[in-house]
Amino acid sequence: MSKKGMLLVGHGSKLPHNKELIETTAQLIAERSDEYIVKPGFMSLNTPSVADQLEAFRSEDIEMLVVVPLFLAKGVHINQDIPEIIGLAPGTRKGTFQKNGTSIPLVYADPIGSDPLLAELMLKNAEDAARLV
Repeated sequence: MSKKGMLLVGHGSKLPHNKELIETTAQLIAERSDEYIVKPGFMSLNTPSVADQLEAFRSEDIEMLVVVPLFLAKGVHINQDIPEIIGLAPGTRKGTFQKNGTSIPLVYADPIGSDPLLAELMLKNAEDAARLV
């Protein structure tokens, strides 16, 4: 049975904790869902790059590729850079991905944005910090 591919895109950083956060998040997603083959990719400074991981997905048995940016808000990377790398026109969220001579759907997810789950996480972080007193 084919799965979906998920390319989790992080910004990248000279500091190691950014790469670790993206890789750990990709691992956590894979552990929570057997529906996806999850690979992390980075815009800059870290490897593997988004382009490297796109190439890696060409040999996976997937029926769709979902590109998910691990960014909070829209900006240049979300609106221009990532769509360009994955072959989408600016403002487009659907396209195709070429793998092994066939085309499969490629979709581009929104950044995290203002989500109730993010509010819950911030409350948890505040409560954890308040316990330090």
